[in-house]
Amino acid sequence: MELAMTRHATARSQGRAIPPFVVSLLLDHGSDLRHDGAEVRFVDKAARRRIRRELGDRIHAAIEPYLDAYVVCSDDGRIITTGWRVQRLKRP
Repeated sequence: MELAMTRHATARSQGRAIPPFVVSLLLDHGSDLRHDGAEVRFVDKAARRRIRRELGDRIHAAIEPYLDAYVVCSDDGRIITTGWRVQRLKRP
């Protein structure tokens, strides 16, 4: 899954040190949650298993610190912003 990033998302991703590889990983393997009219993509246990299975244990261990990132996508197919999860996302 490849979406276009807004200038805001690009700036936030760079400012928060979230590499493009992690953004694409979240888009391809992350779980999604609908929140305030947008889709939030993040890594939960199931997504961690999918990532580990596809990339292998060594790469998974190397990118583990980056797996607390999230991506917010709009309905028109653009990435609005990126950030780091500091607390649990509550599912409805």
